Amino acid sequence: MALFTIQNEFQYEIVRKIFEGGMGVVYEAEQLGTRGFIKRIAIKVVRPNYASQKTFIDNFIGEAKLVADLIHTNIVQTYHLGEANGIYFISMELIRGVNLEQFAQQLADKRRILPRELAIFITSRIARGLAYAHAKADKDGRPLGIVHRDVSFKNIMIAFEGDVKLTDFGIAKAKGFLTDQEGEIVAGKADYMSPEQADFKITDKRSDIFSTGVVLGHLLLGRNVFKGPNADESRQRILTMPIPDFRTLDERVDDKLNEILQHCLARDLSQRYASADEMLTALEYYIYHAGYGPTNETLGKFIRELFGQFVPSPNASRHGATELIEHTARLAAKP
Repeated sequence: MALFTIQNEFQYEIVRKIFEGGMGVVYEAEQLGTRGFIKRIAIKVVRPNYASQKTFIDNFIGEAKLVADLIHTNIVQTYHLGEANGIYFISMELIRGVNLEQFAQQLADKRRILPRELAIFITSRIARGLAYAHAKADKDGRPLGIVHRDVSFKNIMIAFEGDVKLTDFGIAKAKGFLTDQEGEIVAGKADYMSPEQADFKITDKRSDIFSTGVVLGHLLLGRNVFKGPNADESRQRILTMPIPDFRTLDERVDDKLNEILQHCLARDLSQRYASADEMLTALEYYIYHAGYGPTNETLGKFIRELFGQFVPSPNASRHGATELIEHTARLAAKP
């Protein structure tokens, strides 16, 4: 396997491609150090065709700077922002597990139903990560006003140990970090966005609560009630579709759980949970008030059994890794 050096500081050896998006590629890699030190990490690399787009690069750098100090068990940690002759990359925590999209697909393929308590537990961990991010302040104690704006199945990871991690703050908004065109363009995945996002309005932390409510409903029902045949139809459903009584859609949803969902998905902001902390309290009370409830270990056991610790990764290939190595090695080669 080829080796490349970036900025004469770190050496990385690419292992496989994990995920390929429209603007970047994520790889599993080994960070090599002195005397045989090896740390497995993930590397997010900007596609070459976006390397010359200033706004995109500014936001990529802004994302890295924003999440550098977001150190929380329910948020994927960022280690380093690097650059090789104009191509930027972020090294970050490697999660050995799957995102919720892969998780849901495996449940469907194996005709399994996610236990209600685990659906609530997963959602509560997302709320924990959001509560931390929403409350984050700068070094002078000034609130950053972080809003993730892309809480969705693809951006929530579950490790095989049972840890739930929120990732990808690429379209988040926060004071002083990212260029924001809110009110002019719509950002986020149509079938998970809040009504404020769908209607081109200014968002606050309550927007993420609505999106988390959509995730909870999706986990419980095995489908997203707002998902339409296309993005425009999904946005219209977010804006106008009556919020369902979830008790009529799944017999496992009782009065209290339906009430929680209604508070998450209220279009009237005054009726929605005011903070992720409030949502977290409601979710944790629901699963723990009677005594013992689900834990990371409970979820870990479930997901390991579901997958047999095998991660379906159609994009994970040595061919993809070789492409990155050759590309980055060429860029980083010494003159």
